[in-house]
Amino acid sequence: MALLDRVATLVRANLNDLVDRAENPEKMLKQVILDMENQFMQVKTQVAIALADLHVLEKKKKENADKHSEWMRKAELAVDKKDDELARAALERAMTFQQLTESFDQQIADHEAQVESLKSALKKLELKLSEARGKADLLIAQHRRSRAVNRAADAQTAPPGEDRTFERMRSKVVREEALGQAKGEVLGDDIDGRLNALEREQKIDSLLEQIKAKKRLSA
Repeated sequence: MALLDRVATLVRANLNDLVDRAENPEKMLKQVILDMENQFMQVKTQVAIALADLHVLEKKKKENADKHSEWMRKAELAVDKKDDELARAALERAMTFQQLTESFDQQIADHEAQVESLKSALKKLELKLSEARGKADLLIAQHRRSRAVNRAADAQTAPPGEDRTFERMRSKVVREEALGQAKGEVLGDDIDGRLNALEREQKIDSLLEQIKAKKRLSA
């Protein structure tokens, strides 16, 4: 993702090196901080969007789970009325909504991972932005002082090593779902389709017998 790549570049920036190479260090530091602030707002917006999408998926999962329960109740009602054909039709609908509910489970898990990744990126960028703001004035003062002395003397008197560099931020966005994969599976050969139909028919028969057994026990 281009946004997170840009964030990573800002996070690993060495402000000391940038100040040393810049013709106008103060202007350069202000620009770096401005870039960080802009990227922070963009990542924050992406987190909000991802959370909203997650809530939509959770709502759809609940709707399908409720429909599954509703059709199971209808199947039981049909059994009470001695209408096996209607009960089987209701069970067919119930199984469809159950499968949809299970598919939403995986989508929600993937989306939760994406949300956590974006939240982690946001926290790291916020920390680095705070550090950059805090050290900007100090870096500018150090640069002005270093320009006033001899390079050799500066090399001897400068603190050993460079200032601590920003930690490198790593975040990956969950890959986009492979839309169309299900279509390919649906286009299987006739034998697979017939076997799947038989298995589905067997499951419906089993559910029907379970409902009837339950009714006999409660009679």
